[in-house]
Amino acid sequence: MSEQKTHPGADVPTKPASKRVMNLAHFLLQQARRQGTETALVWGEKSWSWSELNTRVDAMALALKKLGVKKGDKVLVQSKNCNQLFESMFVCFRLGAVWVPANFRQTPDEIIKMGKTSQASIFICHQDFSEHAKAVTEQLPEIKQIIVGGSEAGEDYESLVKANLGQEFKAANVEYDDPCWFFFTSGTTGAPKAAVLTHGQMSFVITNHLCDLMPAMTPQDDASLVVAPLSHGAGIHQLAQVARGVKSILLAGEKFDPAEAWHLVEKWRVSNMFTVPSIVSLLVEDKAVEKYDHSSLKYVIYAGAPMYRKHQKFALEKLGKVLVQYFGLGEVTGNITILPPYAHDVSDDKQKIGSCGYERTGMQVSIQNDKGEELEAGQTGEICVCGPAVFFGYYNNPEANEKAFRAGWFLTGDLGHLDKNGYLFITGRASDMYISGGSNIYPREIEEKLLAHPTLSEVAVLGVPDERWGEVGVAICVLREGQNLSADELLKWMDGKISRYKLPKRVFFWDELPKSAYGKVTKKNIMAALEAKNCMAKKGESE
Repeated sequence: MSEQKTHPGADVPTKPASKRVMNLAHFLLQQARRQGTETALVWGEKSWSWSELNTRVDAMALALKKLGVKKGDKVLVQSKNCNQLFESMFVCFRLGAVWVPANFRQTPDEIIKMGKTSQASIFICHQDFSEHAKAVTEQLPEIKQIIVGGSEAGEDYESLVKANLGQEFKAANVEYDDPCWFFFTSGTTGAPKAAVLTHGQMSFVITNHLCDLMPAMTPQDDASLVVAPLSHGAGIHQLAQVARGVKSILLAGEKFDPAEAWHLVEKWRVSNMFTVPSIVSLLVEDKAVEKYDHSSLKYVIYAGAPMYRKHQKFALEKLGKVLVQYFGLGEVTGNITILPPYAHDVSDDKQKIGSCGYERTGMQVSIQNDKGEELEAGQTGEICVCGPAVFFGYYNNPEANEKAFRAGWFLTGDLGHLDKNGYLFITGRASDMYISGGSNIYPREIEEKLLAHPTLSEVAVLGVPDERWGEVGVAICVLREGQNLSADELLKWMDGKISRYKLPKRVFFWDELPKSAYGKVTKKNIMAALEAKNCMAKKGESE
């Protein structure tokens, strides 16, 4: 065995030590040990203690192991919010497998793309999504299926749990860069990309969430209301709740109901929730906000889109100084900037209007030009970020990774500037992507679907400002000569070909699309033409 070299004057070997880190599933085991009989999760009339959840996760992990799932395997999940979706995260972590949750609003075709991209070997699907299960059976028959609720298409989730209850499962050993979660994002092309989140990275993210977004929470005094899909940002938020031992409350109904939400806030003395600006507006504009006691709220965290100043003020007047804004992408798991409660104010003189806040703890933001040179305060450029929250990279996509990183900085694709105090202001996007109701929408994907209609020769889709949803999609279409088509007919034809939340809210038919001097269709020219034709979405328009 060769002698290890040491630093001059030091006894510490320079050979890197193991990068082993805590398996994220250990958070659940910790809470089962510390407060086993206390309530961990509530969904409708049902509730589970920390010990019960931990036991169920052990049972399902053992069941998947028997089905051949091993460390590094990918588990695709299609489900609405329920206890099984909540559990599946920790099942995957405990196995050392990779959790691949889908947005429940995605179409069967989109699930097939995710399955292929992730190379999933198991598909856990809620019984409400039979078309998704059928598509996987037909197009990806090599993937084993587990159905929540039971089905002939695959194994029954609850039967597997019941068959293995009472058997402990030792969590897999993991290292810092071992993947735990594929967080899907589409990028500017609309092609699905799997952002790789790791055990080590996510340990930092959870710590940062507890430090920056909702400090000083305790199991005794706090509860969290889930009003967004656990498959994405809300899942990261709830992972932080588990780490702190805070109970999570799921909405009972499938559709968001402000009255139900406020009732649960009062009943469970909810102290925090994660949501998007449009949902915050729905909550504070509903008359139920006056009916139920919400004095327990400490942190109403919103992200995914900017909040109009008018809506900020209204929410502050209704709820007090509890708003927390953060800016971040899936690739940085939300950890870029924060605007905490004290930085929100109804007075315009006491708030930096339009800012999404300052750098998160342990993270650094740099505004750079195309050459990678850092710009001065007030100068607009691309928002770049570095720090422990930045993802590992895109799975099996070296071309995307090459474009996403430069000299150690992750390039967000967003444009903005920092002021002299280090507050970030987002001024635009390097891509055409827009955000509606907290969901990223990529025009090219929609344009390709529209152009499949036989009557259309040209199309352009772009986002325009909307007070309720942040932005909404507008489709500008050019008909082939001699063809006729109405907006309603086109949208009806599109229904089922793409997720409903991606459908344009308005459709216009023009004789031609505006082009540059080089004959290129540019979104900038189209936006100018929309404004000139007075076709912009009206304030508050959502239909």
